[in-house]
Amino acid sequence: MIDFIQAAADDPKVLAIKQTLYRVGSNSPIVKALMHAREQGKQVTAVVELKARFDEENNIIWAKALERTGVHVVYGLLGLKVHAKLALVVRHEQDGIRCYAHLGTGNYNAGTARVYTDLGMFTCRPEITADVVDLFNFLTAYSRQSTYRSLLVAPVTLRQRLVSLIRREIQRQQKHGDGRIIFKMNAFVDHQLIDLLYEASQAGVRIDLIVRGMCSLRPGVPGLSEHIRVRSIIGPFLEHSRIYYFENGGAPVVYLGSADMMERNLDRRVEELFPLDDPALAAYVHDMLLQTYLADNVRAHLLQPDGTYLRLTPGDAPRVDSQVPERMITA
Repeated sequence: MIDFIQAAADDPKVLAIKQTLYRVGSNSPIVKALMHAREQGKQVTAVVELKARFDEENNIIWAKALERTGVHVVYGLLGLKVHAKLALVVRHEQDGIRCYAHLGTGNYNAGTARVYTDLGMFTCRPEITADVVDLFNFLTAYSRQSTYRSLLVAPVTLRQRLVSLIRREIQRQQKHGDGRIIFKMNAFVDHQLIDLLYEASQAGVRIDLIVRGMCSLRPGVPGLSEHIRVRSIIGPFLEHSRIYYFENGGAPVVYLGSADMMERNLDRRVEELFPLDDPALAAYVHDMLLQTYLADNVRAHLLQPDGTYLRLTPGDAPRVDSQVPERMITA
């Protein structure tokens, strides 16, 4: 990611760079690259969230430094914390203007990147980059965008779309018996979505949740959630990526992004989930990443119906450690 912004800063064909900055850190090569881009004559916009917990002081210091360099600094939106992880590069090419985007699950922070597990995607697909342009226009008060082509954006479309995708799995289960949902996130405390997953479980949908922290859902309760399993992966790396997988009758729908399943993220923050439309990428996330998390017997703790956690151990089975690459399973 650092190389991407640094290369864009030095590329004479790049016209503009836009980026969200949530948790900047005390020594930020990304911010330095943005300032360098402005010095090279690029139009640079940084959306800086001043209320990023633990990094408020760093963000204020860097925001002032960016402003002194001539970067257009935007301090979020009134009443909405900006938590989306987005970067956009606008480049002049032979056939016209082309946009390149990075969308991720983690902060653009070189320090936390060493200890957080996160995922990101680079793309120049017009249907996604056009959404990123629209979202930046919304963040910089140039529009009141309420619809998007590919991205799921809170607080305008994310909750509604997740509800519709869960309901589609319920319908698949009722008609074909193949409803399947796998979610990975940091926290799951949104009561509306919890109730909907209870409904899905009662319909027979198989549901696996990988929730690192708070989880208000109780799995394995007879008549309520017996088709739901919840596990937490705790290890030397902080599990920070968010993955939302819907089986969709063999044509999987997979989203990654910045949002946890919390009321604040869905209704009071600017968040985004982006689709993995490439079947190879979707298969990698399911077959390699999610299946390894679900097979982990070293770092995993299973949530019990009474709210306690049971730590798994491999026993006589082969060890599967989702945080050690050579011990991951392969499809």
